[in-house]
Amino acid sequence: MPQIVFLPHDELCPDGAVVEAEAGESICDVALRHDIEIEHACEKSCACTTCHVVVREGYYSMEPADDLEEDMLDKAWGLEPESRLSCQALVGDTDLVVEIPKYTVNQVSERH
Repeated sequence: MPQIVFLPHDELCPDGAVVEAEAGESICDVALRHDIEIEHACEKSCACTTCHVVVREGYYSMEPADDLEEDMLDKAWGLEPESRLSCQALVGDTDLVVEIPKYTVNQVSERH
């Protein structure tokens, strides 16, 4: 069973986290299942960029982003070559190291 290492994020997981994932599960679903409350304003429908992550290790083990995801990623804050929308990035059979960016383009966050 692959693992995802979430790098420390000041608000969502200050100490970072190492969690188990199921192959075929989205990074977003894995994070939420492990109480890492990553934003997902569009309810995981690939219609926003609030769940943007950077896959620091294991990026090429996942299926590539489709055209819709690529178009949405163009709008993400802090876009990098290994950026993905966590709602669309499905875990393969390889461990991943994921960074959740400090900011999103969501102007109205419901997080307190």
